[in-house]
Amino acid sequence: MAQERTYTIMVVDDHTLFRNGLRILLDGIDGFSVIGEASNGVELLELLPMLHPDVILLDIEMPRMNGIQTAEEVLKRYPEMKIITLSMYGDEDYYFKMVSLGVKGFILKNSEIKEVVTAIETVVEGGSYFSQELLFTLVSNLKSTPTGVTDENSEELSQRESEILLHICRGESNSEIADALFISKRTVDKHRSNILAKTGCKNTANLVVYAIKNNLVEI
Repeated sequence: MAQERTYTIMVVDDHTLFRNGLRILLDGIDGFSVIGEASNGVELLELLPMLHPDVILLDIEMPRMNGIQTAEEVLKRYPEMKIITLSMYGDEDYYFKMVSLGVKGFILKNSEIKEVVTAIETVVEGGSYFSQELLFTLVSNLKSTPTGVTDENSEELSQRESEILLHICRGESNSEIADALFISKRTVDKHRSNILAKTGCKNTANLVVYAIKNNLVEI
């Protein structure tokens, strides 16, 4: 079945070989087109008025203007722009800041191209995407949660829901959560459904992003 649309992409990274390699891989996939490259945030900001990509693949560590500064400036000028961060292991400290700015995706720079494709499709179509490896690292570092704080567009979570959210973000099953909190699995099932409804999230990855963005968990 033919691709109905073309996803247009900009790659921003200070390593020329990485940019060129990613461009070749993406341009070789039906329905994907890299329309521009930049080696740092300054170059990206100069190009954006002339190019209007669906998504920007943005490195965190760059000279002149790093990924955080670049994302902040891009989203200030173009609030609807979709950004996926290209991350390395050890960049976890940046995730909260990037999510709070409005970055929609995080993938490792050594990811398979099929995961990059999935991330682009997910983010451009309105979702959020966390690399499974990054998600595992992130949830293993979750420490604590305050009670019942959510964003202004969502219903407030109860103390119990906030507690269960933390366990969900850690990747625990409903049965494991029930055992840890000394409640029935059916009760956890109900709370989980309520949390998804209140937050508008569809899965664990979305919940992790939501929890970080709204200060519901501490990394």
